[in-house]
Amino acid sequence: MKIRTLIVDDEPIARRGLRSLLKAELDLEIIGECGDGIQAVEDIASKNPDLVLLDIQMPELDGFSVIETLGLERMPAFIFITAYDDFAVRAFRVHALDYLLKPVKAPLLRAALERARMMLTANVRQQEEQRLTGLLRELGAAQRYAEHLVVKANGKLLVLKVREVLWFEAYGDYIRIHQNGKKFLLREKIGSLEARLDPAQFLRIHRSTIVKLDGLKELTPLTNGDYSTILSDGAQLTLSRTYREKFFSRLR
Repeated sequence: MKIRTLIVDDEPIARRGLRSLLKAELDLEIIGECGDGIQAVEDIASKNPDLVLLDIQMPELDGFSVIETLGLERMPAFIFITAYDDFAVRAFRVHALDYLLKPVKAPLLRAALERARMMLTANVRQQEEQRLTGLLRELGAAQRYAEHLVVKANGKLLVLKVREVLWFEAYGDYIRIHQNGKKFLLREKIGSLEARLDPAQFLRIHRSTIVKLDGLKELTPLTNGDYSTILSDGAQLTLSRTYREKFFSRLR
């Protein structure tokens, strides 16, 4: 069976070069090319490739952000394409993750593809995830918070900017996202999402609610220790006493 492969690089010349080099790999099928990280997120989610050749340095949504947006559990096997400096390259080597330095050379590409084939057949996904987590931590990327979220709407995949979201609410197995007067559903638990949001911008006020701090307009104490909050879109939400102390300490 063919290994369905997606090429992701913001440079057209680099994409053409990779496509040309991959012609010699008879067990690979190139299912598409992406020129930016947002398109990569959409294509990975909709096309389900087996392997992604993933450029790291791209505008708006870089390679690391593509992985963070989708989540490790939804990422296929991948090989990084990088023009990073010596420090980052040493980090790649330490964590034994495959990378290719630009300009990509045919012998190195073949070696990386062979390792990818072994990973796909040996089912060593958990080990690969642990290595990537270690790499992100060493490079400092693990401290970055989600900047984009991928949702389905009207049969399409949309990439939402987190900074434009006003509040999130738990909705069964989903989260309802409130952004610019529109609502979207994200299949994720609210506790998992909370860990991916920048606490300087978003704060949980209830077991089922996370709000953007800049969106708060009013706070009114209630008799039971809770607070009534009003957001800039007019939504009236409850700040429960369970989250009250953390909320006010953050405001201070």
